[in-house]
Amino acid sequence: MFGATVGFFIGFGAVSLFGPTAQSFVKLMDLGPQQVGLLVAMPMLTGSLLRIPFGAWVDRNGGKLPFLVLLLASVLGIAGLYWMLLSRYPDHLSQAQYPLLLACGALGGCGIATFSVGIGQVSYWFERSRQGRALAFYAGLGNTSPGLVAIVLPLIIAYGGLRAGYLVSLAIVLTGLVLYVVLGFDAPYFQLRRGGASREQAMAQARAAGQELLPAAGAARSLRDAAFSWRTWPLVGLYFTSFGGFLALTAWLPTFWGAYYHAPHWLALALTAGFSLFSSLIRVPGGAWADRLGGEKVAFAAFLSVLAGALLMSGASVLGLTVLGEFLMGAGMGVANAAVFRLVPQYVPDAVGGTAGWVGGLGALGGFVVPPLLGRVAQSLGPVGYARGYLVYVVLALLCLGLTGLLARTRAGVARAARPLAA
Repeated sequence: MFGATVGFFIGFGAVSLFGPTAQSFVKLMDLGPQQVGLLVAMPMLTGSLLRIPFGAWVDRNGGKLPFLVLLLASVLGIAGLYWMLLSRYPDHLSQAQYPLLLACGALGGCGIATFSVGIGQVSYWFERSRQGRALAFYAGLGNTSPGLVAIVLPLIIAYGGLRAGYLVSLAIVLTGLVLYVVLGFDAPYFQLRRGGASREQAMAQARAAGQELLPAAGAARSLRDAAFSWRTWPLVGLYFTSFGGFLALTAWLPTFWGAYYHAPHWLALALTAGFSLFSSLIRVPGGAWADRLGGEKVAFAAFLSVLAGALLMSGASVLGLTVLGEFLMGAGMGVANAAVFRLVPQYVPDAVGGTAGWVGGLGALGGFVVPPLLGRVAQSLGPVGYARGYLVYVVLALLCLGLTGLLARTRAGVARAARPLAA
């Protein structure tokens, strides 16, 4: 769990690859609100979609190899950004370089996809009764990196310039890659398989060693089994709002605070970092609450908090109320994230990797889809559109409350279906 948490922490920092620096590119390249929205969201596109195949890959090979491939891809993307700044910044950056900037961001965002890999890797190490706590620890601490990047990256840029910021980012990801090589371990089943044991032998010995969750026959089957379980798709919807929404806000909030309230750059970044760190850290107790009270109950309360926060942010014109709304949304998103992944092994126990791939991948697409929507509203309505855009979250929160109720009503059927398997 520690190795996976370190690897995810390093890879997930790509969420803030452009958020803290977007205004620098706006000035140099004359970008509009929609272009900014697409830019800050681009790392989330690859970081989301790659979660599906890489999360399922865990069920075949364990987590270490998929983790390393994704971190290496992220290194290449950030190295490309650094080369671009080294050769073009500042006098030769223009709209013509915008596609290259997007491409480097997409490659750098591969590190975000380590999330679903780590979910599978950690899940296979822990018994079902401890899934919520273990996954909340992994995801909660790993999720803190965007908030820290939002604080540290601007400080580095302030003292050393934009090039120095991305050079340090590159060095950090390289260091994380090396740390994961040393600290990352697959669960007993996968180690036994690599040692030459047959599937049946590996399963028997892994069970004897205490491993409760065991994978399906392979990645394709894991994805197929997860896709044919209808309960996978409400979980995707919940995660689209909770985690995808978190990604979107982490990337968009620096622009929002600066454009709507004309907040100083340091204040915009501090409010964004506070949101990101708070939402990430509250995920840790959120997992314990989900273990104790039930994932559905905790998720329902969390999405009520998201709804209340989104209403405040969409209607308020007072800074204090908007900050309150931001932190209500952060609390709801963090706790809901923990609750959703508490439910994954409960609802689809035989295809945890595949389900983590679908939920983590399609759910995280919210981080790519929502920022351009917020930018479109702002471009259409003018300054007030920066606030009204949060009505998108109102709609999403209401939808998630309905999906959570649907899961709660069918929980008894899941328990009956799981009894023969547990026996």
